[in-house]
Amino acid sequence: MSTQAQSTTSPQTTLAFEIGLLLLLSLIWGSSFTLIKIAIPTIPPFTMVAARVTIAAALLVLIARAQGHALPGQGSVWAAFFVQGLLQSALPFTLISWGEAHITSGLAGVLNATPPMFVLVITLMTGRGRQSVSGRKIIGVALGLAGVAVTMGADAFSGIGTTAPLAQIAVLCASLCYALAPIWGQRFSGLPAIVTAAGAMSCAAMLMLPAAAVIERPWALAPPPAQAITAVVALAVICTAFAMVIYFRLIRTLGPLGATSGSYLRAGFAVALGTAWLGEHFSWSSLAGMVLILAGVVAVTMPARHDQKPRG
Repeated sequence: MSTQAQSTTSPQTTLAFEIGLLLLLSLIWGSSFTLIKIAIPTIPPFTMVAARVTIAAALLVLIARAQGHALPGQGSVWAAFFVQGLLQSALPFTLISWGEAHITSGLAGVLNATPPMFVLVITLMTGRGRQSVSGRKIIGVALGLAGVAVTMGADAFSGIGTTAPLAQIAVLCASLCYALAPIWGQRFSGLPAIVTAAGAMSCAAMLMLPAAAVIERPWALAPPPAQAITAVVALAVICTAFAMVIYFRLIRTLGPLGATSGSYLRAGFAVALGTAWLGEHFSWSSLAGMVLILAGVVAVTMPARHDQKPRG
C-alpha cells in the first residue's frame, strides 16, 4: 500500500513544483515590463535589448561551463539556436521595448498575455494536437481576441497610422513570437536547459549587437542614469538569464501551451507593478479588456476535467 501511495503522490509533487516554477516565471517576466518602462526614456530599445541579451548570454555560458556542460559543436544545432534566439529574445524584446516607449507597462503586459491563444491557433492551423482542442478552448480564443480588441479600443483601429496603436500591434507581434518560440524550442528537449538557454541567448546577442551599433550608435548617446542601468542589469540577470533556464525546463515538462499558460498571471503582475511603482492608471475599457483576455487565457490553458462521479 505504501508503494502505491508513493507512486500516486510523486507525480502530484512534481506537477506542484512545475506550477511553482511557472508562477515564479510569471512574476519575473511580469516585472520586466516595469523595468523596461524605467529604462526606455534614456536607453533606446535596440541598445537596451543588446545589453540585456549580451549580459545574459555571458552569464549563462559561464554557468553552463561551471556545471560541466559544453556547448554543442554542430552547425545545425546553432542554426536552430539562432531561430530560437530571434523568436524568444531578439525580436520580441525589441518590439516590447519600442512599444513601451508609447504605451504603459501594464497595457503592454495585458497585450502580451496572448501567447497561449496564438499557440492554440497555430495548433489548429497545423493540425498537430488538433484532437486535444476542445470547444472550451476555442471559446477561450474568442474571448481573448475580443479582450485585445476592447483593450486597444475602437479608436485605435480607426487611427491605425498613429504611434500608440502601432505600439500595441508591436507588443501583439511579440506575443506571436512568444507563441512560436516554445513550439520551436521542443527540438532542444535532449539538451540541458542551461545549454539551450546559453546557446539561444548567445545567438540573440550576435543578432542585437550589430543592429544596435548600426541603428542607434550607443557610444554617441548620453550616459544613462544609475536607475536605468540598474533596470537593464536586472532585466539581463533576473528576467533573462535566470528566467530562460526556468522557461526551457518548462517547455520540456509542461509543453508549449503549458509553458505559455503563465501569460495571464504575467499580465496581472505587470498591471499591479506598473500601478504600484509607476503610478499608472487604466481606463474602464482597458480593465474590461484585461478581464476578457484573462478569461480567455484561463479557458485555453485550464486542464480538462474528467467527470468522475462517485460510484454508489
